[in-house]
Amino acid sequence: MDRGQLKEFIAKRVAKELKDGDIVNLGIGLPTMVANFVPEDMNVFFQSENGFIGLGPAPEEGKEDKDIVNAGGQFVTILPGGVFFDSATSFGIIRGGHVDITVLGALQVDEEGNLANWMIPGKMVPGMGGAMDLVVGAKKVIIAMEHTVKGKHKILKKCNLPLTAAKEVDMIITEMGVMEVTDKGLVLKEINPEFTVEEVKEATEAELIIDKNLIKMEV
Repeated sequence: MDRGQLKEFIAKRVAKELKDGDIVNLGIGLPTMVANFVPEDMNVFFQSENGFIGLGPAPEEGKEDKDIVNAGGQFVTILPGGVFFDSATSFGIIRGGHVDITVLGALQVDEEGNLANWMIPGKMVPGMGGAMDLVVGAKKVIIAMEHTVKGKHKILKKCNLPLTAAKEVDMIITEMGVMEVTDKGLVLKEINPEFTVEEVKEATEAELIIDKNLIKMEV
C-alpha cells in the first residue's frame, strides 16, 4: 500500500466501529477520512468542537461556504437537520459526556492508554485545542494513526512527550492491526494479514498481548 491507501485502510476499519445514532467527533488529519466510509443506511452525527452537529462531506470545488468549516479549518457541509451553536455549548456537549466516540491521531500512545498528540519537539504549536476535553469527555476514544513514523515507534511502553490525557485511550487502529487497551496491557485483537505477529511486535515498543482469538483485520 502507498501512504494514501494505507490511510484509507485505517479509516475504513475505524468506520466499522461506528453505530447508528452515534455522535462522533473526528480529529484533524487522517481521522476526517472516516466520514467517507460510513454506510449510506447508517445515521451518524458528526460533531465539530467549533460549534456544529450534522457535518456533511467536503463541498464540491467552487461551492465552498467560507462560514462553514470544521475545527481544522477545512470546508465542510451541513446535512439536513444539522445545527449550529456557540463554543460554550459545544464544549458543554463534549464535557457532559454526550459524544459517543472521538477519533484522534497521535504522536505517541502507550500501553497504559496515555496519549500525547499536541506537542511536537522543536516546533511552534498552537496548543492542544479541544483534544484534552474530547479524550476525557467522549465515551470511547479511538486512536487512528500509522503504526510508526519514519521507522520510529509510536506505540510505547510509556509516552515521553507531554500528555494530552492519561489512561483514556480505549482502542488503537493502525495499518498493522487493532489493539485494545485493557487493565492487563495492550491486546492485539486483529492483525492485517500482510504482516506477521512478529513484524507487529517489532514495530511496537509496548509489550503486546496476543489475543487467543486473534482474527484477520478486514475493512
